[in-house]
Amino acid sequence: MKKLVRKMIGDVEPNKDLNLLLIIGGLYSLGIALSNTFVNVYLWKQSGEFMDLALYNLASVVMQPITFIIAGRWAKKVDRVIVLRLGVSFLSIFYFTVLFLGENAGNYLLLLGGMLGIGLGFYWLSFNVLTFEITEPETRDFFNGFLGILTSFAGMIGPISAGFLITHMDRLIGYRVIFAVSLGLFLTAVVLSLFLNRRSAKGQYQLLDILKVRKNNPHWKRITRAQYFQGLREGSFIFVIVVWIYVATGSELALGTYGLVASSVSFISYYLVGRFIKPQQRKHSILLGGIILYLAIFIIAFDLDFTRLIIYGVTISIAYPMLLVPYVSLTYDVIGTAWKAAEMRVEYIVVRELFINSGRISSILVLMLFIQRFGEEKGIPAALLLLGLGHAVIYWCVRKINLPMTKEKESYSVQKREKH
Repeated sequence: MKKLVRKMIGDVEPNKDLNLLLIIGGLYSLGIALSNTFVNVYLWKQSGEFMDLALYNLASVVMQPITFIIAGRWAKKVDRVIVLRLGVSFLSIFYFTVLFLGENAGNYLLLLGGMLGIGLGFYWLSFNVLTFEITEPETRDFFNGFLGILTSFAGMIGPISAGFLITHMDRLIGYRVIFAVSLGLFLTAVVLSLFLNRRSAKGQYQLLDILKVRKNNPHWKRITRAQYFQGLREGSFIFVIVVWIYVATGSELALGTYGLVASSVSFISYYLVGRFIKPQQRKHSILLGGIILYLAIFIIAFDLDFTRLIIYGVTISIAYPMLLVPYVSLTYDVIGTAWKAAEMRVEYIVVRELFINSGRISSILVLMLFIQRFGEEKGIPAALLLLGLGHAVIYWCVRKINLPMTKEKESYSVQKREKH
């Protein structure tokens, strides 16, 4: 097994915490892949209205930045590993609540969305901070690429397994089974987090100071702008495409098949990008990935059927790794070389997430406005064509970022951190 991993990752020396974080990230991805897709369909089936589903997702993305601010303070004052456990615990509570409410879940959309947002906020704040601390510039592309492989693998087996169960069992029982399995995966992640080294930070929680850094650090300003446009696409696409697949086929198994095909392609793409895209090629990869992601929308915007959706899924599964792996690595490099990165790393991650979620909130509000103004049939495609520009704009935000001394600067920050 060790030889296989060495062949896949190249000349990288992963440590214990890095391995544990990858496993926790893999369990999270599998839990989400099994259930999150089907939660949206499950809730949509209870009302049949995209506006209701938009409200559920809006509640989630509104609670996430609020939770990030709170989680950032707790990570700074207590321990970010504990915050990670809180996040996974809240996700467990979310799935337990969905199980408990059953067919009445559609009456509690704002509550469920808010609960999911709290869990995601705690989880991603701690996971992103730990990623920044545990990885270095020379291991980030590997970490993000390998995490992408795990995420893709989870996406391959999760939706198809869940779709098969739901299709071949009583619908309500099938949903309950997959939600229960996700609950178990998140509880396992909580247990594994106990083996991560405790990581506390010293100093005051100075969120406003890091927001002000944008005035003096053009690279940080460019990255935060890019984060907003990233969220602008993600906010609506994450649930609209899923429901469109179900509407086009009327089958949860078809939804699982889409996930299997798309994630299989994504699995290969993440491996290739993580293995072969070098730091000097990052921005070219971001540009190409962003352009492909936008052009892919035209495959489904004007004529919707399952074949077109599969083609769309394959296309974005090739493009997403091309954009995300180098883009996430570049983001952490900018943070690593920024003002007081060692002392303020938590605040940098919080600000980053505030901009992503502001983009997601804007995205869902625009979608709701288009649905209200033009109806679902015309409003949703028009909104997606506008919002889909988000990832294509990322390159224009980051194209002037140039960090020739990234490794040296960040190594100095890490040395300072270790001395403290």
